[in-house]
Amino acid sequence: MSARSREAMVVRASGVLPWRLRRGQLQVLLVHRPRYDDWSWAKGKLAPGEDWVAAAAREALEETGLQVRLGLPLPAAEYALPGRDGPPAVKQVRYWAGSPIGGTGALENEIDEVAWLPPADARRQLSYEQDGVQLDALVSAYDEQRLAVWPLLVLRHARAVPRASWNGPDPQRPLNPVGQRRAARLLTVLTAYGPVRLLSSPALRCQDTLAPFARPVGQSVETRSGLSEEGYAINPGRARRHLVRLIERADPVALCTHGALLPDLLQGLSARAGTRRVATVLRRLAGTNLDKGEVLALTMLGNGEQAKVVAVDRHRPPRA
Repeated sequence: MSARSREAMVVRASGVLPWRLRRGQLQVLLVHRPRYDDWSWAKGKLAPGEDWVAAAAREALEETGLQVRLGLPLPAAEYALPGRDGPPAVKQVRYWAGSPIGGTGALENEIDEVAWLPPADARRQLSYEQDGVQLDALVSAYDEQRLAVWPLLVLRHARAVPRASWNGPDPQRPLNPVGQRRAARLLTVLTAYGPVRLLSSPALRCQDTLAPFARPVGQSVETRSGLSEEGYAINPGRARRHLVRLIERADPVALCTHGALLPDLLQGLSARAGTRRVATVLRRLAGTNLDKGEVLALTMLGNGEQAKVVAVDRHRPPRA
């Protein structure tokens, strides 16, 4: 048997622990699968080309009927899949805490029952001991007042028509076909974080990067000249002030701008890092910049001067 044939096939999956407060008490949502007669978290395999967070939000909607906003990342799980012919398989599952923001609660065929339970009852109901790892992390975050977070999504616009082949004003330079496809694929990534506000440079390429998400949900894209390349060249401080105001409001938000502005904004965000690892990631990205069409998802805790970046997740376009 060759070394390649002995390698385990990796099955990637995403899951969500929806949580809520009822009469001041924390509850989490479990799902029951009649096929296995087990209680676990809403989770499922990634579709080909699907982002981890997009799969997590989709599985939550399909299995619980709830639209969730992904929040704090939780510990991942990895385990062997038994009872398979051929090469061994390993399942990798990434998890997030999620707060319900909509949905009908209708269940699909794979799930026949859901249950909102306090953590102690949820632990007794879980069919698999390893699922307690995510529950422990969620409860610890709640006890330490780290569970109620909000997303700050920083985007670099998708690929546009090259400057050399564009005869019109630069702010009107549109996305090229590659950029249009990337903007369309960002719909599911942005949906997973549920931004309620969209902020953009006035440049068409920035607005059009957000448009595929904005149109279906009926959101408007607010433009700010301070987020444009031209505005930044005149007064760099305006872009920083826009970011500060967003952090003061602490609304789930997506901000799309240009590569020229991002090192300054990312360096400023690194000063708000809640951990050394987050600070290192943000400082490194300030030096290397985001890819065109990338979403940098910052998990924010608190607002104003006390706000901290507690987690960072990159959503990069596929390599050509």
